Amino acid sequence: MKLLEPVTLGQVEAPNRLLFGPHVTNLGRGRSLSERHAAYYGRRAGGGAGVIVIETASVHESDWPYERAPLASACGPGWRAVAAAVRQEGAIGIASLGHAGMQGSSAYSQRELWAPSALAEPVSREVAKAMEVEDIADVVAGFAAATRLALGSGLDGVEVDAGAVSLVRQFLSGLTNLRDDAYGAERTRLALEVLGAVRDAAGGAVVGLRLSCDELAPWAGITPEGSLAILGALAPLVDYVVPVRGGLYAPAAARPDMHLPEGLNGELTRTVRSLLADTRAPAVVAQGSIVDAAAAASWLADGTADLLEMTRAQIADPELGRKLASGAAGRVRPCILCNQRCQVLDVRNPIVSCVVEPSAGHEAEDAPVPAARSRRVARQLLVVGGGPAGLEAARVAALHGLAVEVVERSDHLGGALVTAAAAPGRARLARLVEWLAAECEALGVTVRTGVEAGTAELDAHDGPLLLATGGRDGEPGFGVGPGAPVVTAAALLEAVRRGEAPGQAGSGGPVLVWDPVGGPVGASVAELLARSGRDALLATPDLVVGRDLSAAGDLVAANARLRQAGVELLKRTELRSVASGTAVLVDRFSGQERRVAVGLVVDAGHRLPEDGLWRERPGLLRAGDAVAPRTAYEAVLEGRRAAGALAAASGCAAPGGPGADRGRVA
Repeated sequence: MKLLEPVTLGQVEAPNRLLFGPHVTNLGRGRSLSERHAAYYGRRAGGGAGVIVIETASVHESDWPYERAPLASACGPGWRAVAAAVRQEGAIGIASLGHAGMQGSSAYSQRELWAPSALAEPVSREVAKAMEVEDIADVVAGFAAATRLALGSGLDGVEVDAGAVSLVRQFLSGLTNLRDDAYGAERTRLALEVLGAVRDAAGGAVVGLRLSCDELAPWAGITPEGSLAILGALAPLVDYVVPVRGGLYAPAAARPDMHLPEGLNGELTRTVRSLLADTRAPAVVAQGSIVDAAAAASWLADGTADLLEMTRAQIADPELGRKLASGAAGRVRPCILCNQRCQVLDVRNPIVSCVVEPSAGHEAEDAPVPAARSRRVARQLLVVGGGPAGLEAARVAALHGLAVEVVERSDHLGGALVTAAAAPGRARLARLVEWLAAECEALGVTVRTGVEAGTAELDAHDGPLLLATGGRDGEPGFGVGPGAPVVTAAALLEAVRRGEAPGQAGSGGPVLVWDPVGGPVGASVAELLARSGRDALLATPDLVVGRDLSAAGDLVAANARLRQAGVELLKRTELRSVASGTAVLVDRFSGQERRVAVGLVVDAGHRLPEDGLWRERPGLLRAGDAVAPRTAYEAVLEGRRAAGALAAASGCAAPGGPGADRGRVA
């Protein structure tokens, strides 16, 4: 497999062509890299990544784009620790260097943003300062100084960021560079000066370039065709190029979610490779939702790319490279491209993690789950519920050496997660369920579906018990009159999963989706209905539809999909009541009442824990939605913690194992 073959970057040889790319982690302490970074990158290097590119560090103090953004001048000790961690595993380490320019933030620095021209940034609406020549010189010097520090700290090279969020790209683009001096007449000038300074400081070390080759703003921005001239000028100064998409109006395009196809930058990568066909030209790294190594292997085989950047895939499975090398590709934990925990630029300041691998980002404090099943077998663990919490608990408990049985009252596994997968663009959610079920089968877990466990069965079980019974529909937060055509979002999606047409209940009139949550469910149900031919309205009390989708980067795209599908969006609206054929809506601000004729109302409101068994046996351990309905991340995490705690109590896990240092599991 060519992915696992060595590759030479400049004068440095990487052990394979699997690259773990730079991304925001929030793992820092202040503006420095921390021990968490070393553990995080070291685990990926140990799992088989050949090239590790560290979170982008700002090269100048004028740039403070998020609270824990690394500052290069403060990164020496952290870079040294990461370099040692990855070198110990045989990988090469590279520091990403950049400056966010007008796409940064003034909230932390309490000073002006810098940009090529005095323009307002579309999201923050803040007008940046047009950089003076002295400012430009300081930034160029900052890149050179950061390069020297990174290499002096033991790293093998640096990567210059001219990607979706970067000052260097802003100088290259007609969207943002309106200068009338030499830096405007020749928009590549800053990039040439930066790369020249970095190349001089790097000597024989690796120099890479992450370049947005499509800003998705063709009226003035960088286009794939226009990027060829830029690459032609910059390529002689670098050892590898990572072509990406995104820019001022599409900063999230470099990291789209599951609604867009895997490997979406294939054609862009081929365009870049055709320009850089000379064997002496820099290596090309393919990037863009690459999460299936087998599917992307053809890109290496046909020469489209020299390396594959599989960042989210290696957050989801840090052992990706080693599993591929050992012929265990079928055991690779799937990345579902949800962005729910690995995209961390939001007001909560969460640290990087992963829905399918909740130990991601917590390597410094979480004990690892056993890699293979223990030979010890204790009394049988009974897990009630076959959703993600129950399946993860069963998997981890089996690895610790417990005999495990899972009973699920429905005729299928997966719970709410497999139901949600019936919505448009969310089919990848089911891959986690498929993987968990396959792992449980391989570990000898007994699974029985169509079994309703009651207190009698629990009383008869002589061994540890775990309740992972999931959630149930909550009561409507609005009045429901006689004959009112109301179904829950979960019921509608479950019917679609079974093969029924969406929204068959009720009459053929318009369908009103009531979404007081602002998450993915209401928006995806409304899109599903509209695309199936129903007239759909979506009502929300919020100022924007799908408010919580911003954390995963899908807010703008989701609203665009809804409008393109023809969904009528009713914002700042409360659903007061539903009677036969009529819904009463109220404007939150004015109190004005509106009556809408409806054939069906879909309630996408909050759910409640399915805790009937727990109330009868309140001393039992429970996990996931059975505690409180949340996301798949909490379900998997709590299932894992519960399994560790039960294994420790059964004498199958050493003290300090998973769950032991996390306090009591509800």
